Amino acid sequence: MKIAIIGGGNMGGATAIGLAKAGKVAAADITVTARHESTLARFKEYGIVTCTDNVKAAAGADAVILAVKPWIMESVCREIAPVIDKQLIISVAPGVKGEELVCWLTSPSAIQEAASEAVPSISYLIPNTAIELCESMNFIAPVTASEADLARIAELFEGTGRSMVVPASKMMAGTALASCGIAYALRYIRAASEGGVEMGFYAKEAEEIVAQTVRGAAAILQAHGSHPEEEIDKVTTPGGLTIKGLNAMEEAGFTNAVIQGLKAGRC
Repeated sequence: MKIAIIGGGNMGGATAIGLAKAGKVAAADITVTARHESTLARFKEYGIVTCTDNVKAAAGADAVILAVKPWIMESVCREIAPVIDKQLIISVAPGVKGEELVCWLTSPSAIQEAASEAVPSISYLIPNTAIELCESMNFIAPVTASEADLARIAELFEGTGRSMVVPASKMMAGTALASCGIAYALRYIRAASEGGVEMGFYAKEAEEIVAQTVRGAAAILQAHGSHPEEEIDKVTTPGGLTIKGLNAMEEAGFTNAVIQGLKAGRC
């Protein structure tokens, strides 16, 4: 399968590198586009093909991943629409409405015939930047894509982390939890690292300690399939330090702050 990634910025670039590393697609079968050659220089070490021509890249692909900013999505879609035929169209911009994507990528006559083969297979994909390390949480949702197409997309992203097919109505919640969630987790790491410095560690030491601790906590949940509270109970002894720390965090509004932040990021 040949993949065209339109937009070689942070998310598009991370997706290209993650796909190349995962090995389901050969790096030589991945093309990344950008306006400027300087943006594309970093992909050469991975053997990924680069191009500044969106139309050329889309025309030669089996799947086209739209990884551009929402405010230029319309112009990019209309630019490549004349060469869209049987390609899988995958949008990495959940804020762009499905009906808009259909409109921009098809002719008016095709839109009126919803069952027409002229209407492309369109779906949403929301990874996070950890896809570059094959540790992403990916959400896949249909716009016009069939179940078979969604299965092909899930297979394509196998090895880049974990993938979940959800209805389009859950994509914004998924974005808050997993895409924005990377920033939220990193903010916790930063805060805990600052606490480590206050308690006597050098900044780099504290960051290393906290990052490994968070990695270990995630590994425990994934390995055991347990509820977080079950694992918390294992390290929370009566009258011990852990329960004192947890209670102090809750008194400061820890859980509520996380939930409110997630809900704000979903809007």
